[in-house]
Amino acid sequence: MVNIRSLDPSASPLDYYGSELRRLREEAGLNQQQLGDIVFCTASLIGQIETAKKVPTREFSERLDAALMTGGLFSRLVGLVLKSQLPTWFQQYAEMEAKAAYISTYQAQLVYGLLQTEEYARAVLSVDHPDRLDEMVAARMERQRILEREHPPVVCVVLDEAVLHRELGGTEIMRSQLAHLLGWLAHPWVQVQVLPFEAGQHTGLLGSFTLLRFEEDPDIFYTESYDSGHMTANSHAIRERSVGYARLQATALSREDSAALIARVMEERYGHQPGPAVA
Repeated sequence: MVNIRSLDPSASPLDYYGSELRRLREEAGLNQQQLGDIVFCTASLIGQIETAKKVPTREFSERLDAALMTGGLFSRLVGLVLKSQLPTWFQQYAEMEAKAAYISTYQAQLVYGLLQTEEYARAVLSVDHPDRLDEMVAARMERQRILEREHPPVVCVVLDEAVLHRELGGTEIMRSQLAHLLGWLAHPWVQVQVLPFEAGQHTGLLGSFTLLRFEEDPDIFYTESYDSGHMTANSHAIRERSVGYARLQATALSREDSAALIARVMEERYGHQPGPAVA
């Protein structure tokens, strides 16, 4: 029997999405199977989303909008739904990141989230979130939509060279991720630099951090630990970290030399191995 669990639309963005889906489906005179046939999914999936047991994707939402002629309702709602899947302590940062005009980040361990491929993100998130992996990956990919805006933020990324050598998910995933980084070379608002091992001691040794600048609001300094994030607009911290970041950029390889290093690591460490010789 179809699950018709009652939802409280105010409980969460996911519950609201599910209640609106059920309401508009019923108004259209469609059962779950009929709607599923139209949007190319199972009746079970429709039921799971209507009862807030499964998180919808953006593609699914766009199909719903077309099928139910909602004027883009679900495409708008899905952004809120996916944002709600981020860890609670990270949601405030994600909101500020989406509003920033300039993003400057130093990453000591991982590729910055906005520049991760879906497969790389899945490998990263599978460590701590295996039970909610699909939802977490979808939420991370949703964050990246700010780079597709008509007026995207300026993004400057300094990656420790260790990030290139830390194999996550296997050689194919790493090769694809490094190729993805190289693909940003032609983007006018994204700059990727690598801080080489040869740099020795540097101002980023205490760990990864991000500086957000806004058109009108005060700058923000952000850092995080294992399961919490810390944001501050303290002028002393902003001043200190801004100088530190400028030094990191000055110490890092140029954009062109960074690309050359990324390409070299991609080929030497993650390149395809030649097959056996044929007699």
